[in-house]
Amino acid sequence: MPGGVNSPVRAFRVVGMEPVFIKRGYGSRIWDEDGNEYIDYVLSWGPLILGHSHPEVVEAIKNQVEKGTSFGACTQMEVLLAEEIVRSIPSVEVVRLVNSGTEATMSAIRLARGYTKRKYIVKFAGCYHGHSDGLLIKGGSGLVTFGVPDSAGVPEEIAGLTIVAPYNDEEKVAEIFAKKGDEIAAVIVEPVAGNMGVVPPKEGFLETLREITKKYGALLIFDEVITGYRLSFSGAQGYYGIEPDLTTLGKIIGGGLPVGAYGGREEIMRLVSPEGPVYQAGTLSGNPLATAAGYATLKVLSENPGIYDKMERLSEKLCRGLKDIMERAKIPVFINRAGSMLTMFFTGEEVKDYDSALKADTTMYAAFFREMLKKGVYLPPSQFEAVFLSAAHTEEDVERTLEAAESAAGILGKL
Repeated sequence: MPGGVNSPVRAFRVVGMEPVFIKRGYGSRIWDEDGNEYIDYVLSWGPLILGHSHPEVVEAIKNQVEKGTSFGACTQMEVLLAEEIVRSIPSVEVVRLVNSGTEATMSAIRLARGYTKRKYIVKFAGCYHGHSDGLLIKGGSGLVTFGVPDSAGVPEEIAGLTIVAPYNDEEKVAEIFAKKGDEIAAVIVEPVAGNMGVVPPKEGFLETLREITKKYGALLIFDEVITGYRLSFSGAQGYYGIEPDLTTLGKIIGGGLPVGAYGGREEIMRLVSPEGPVYQAGTLSGNPLATAAGYATLKVLSENPGIYDKMERLSEKLCRGLKDIMERAKIPVFINRAGSMLTMFFTGEEVKDYDSALKADTTMYAAFFREMLKKGVYLPPSQFEAVFLSAAHTEEDVERTLEAAESAAGILGKL
């Protein structure tokens, strides 16, 4: 395997370690192959909102696996999951299930181009929307920055169809639309950025995106692969009260199994094959194991709304505790939090976009990561990822985490 891993961040290179190999998980804990136990704040990068091996999710998977693992045909469970998504996500009237978040965003963009008959896409520096060619683009300087490939193998001709803007910068978005608005098919955005670390939208930013896309006849796509069912049961769009034209989902809707979805207004979604000319297909789309796990997860969340209040309370306690510890140790940090996802940046400046996130001290974060791991706390092995809490985390977990952070801060203060 390249780098010994099947996804780059797992290699632990940016934190100066060899990767940890996980053997099992239960609740808020994981155990590695050497038997070490950790409080897990990665949670498979967000999907495990109920924690590891939740009994109802495990039971749903067991029941389904005895009936079959894949049919490549229609099943009742995919309909039940689709109905639950349509019921709970405000903007979604029709939904198509796929296999990953990358597939979902790639398909949503193709659909936006098919609907508008335009070719340009606007994305934001630091927002990650999967690894399809047109979205592996980094930001640059200038009024209208056309994409430069951020990966070998991406043709410049494809990258050139993506325009990059700074996150949370309404003026730049307005300038871009003033120059290219009639050619822009869609704006795609993480309503809360989670892939440059957690960066919430500033007040008015999402509203501006909604207004300007309507004005110019472009579509607004919310990439809610991370925020869907994480910030609230109605996603970030319900949390902030803004409805996009299209929404992409993943992670939580699969309950820990591979899944993705894109959906939105009926008039747009009816253009998807076999009803319309926009083609997209997948042998494993709507896989019965993934839909069973996802439906069970959404059912638990729906029937237990207090889960969100609990995660909010514990996340606030963790956030406040980390701030206090670092202040006492005179270590500059800035913590962003949105619901049960947060990032502690090792910088004394506000983190509001990609450029400010990049000012964080990654060497300091790597040292903090290593010390926390020694003390049984498993954090994201990168400064630019999110910490996630789950319904399975407890007051004791947070207290033990803060105790570990207090000890780690003492060591960091001597570096």
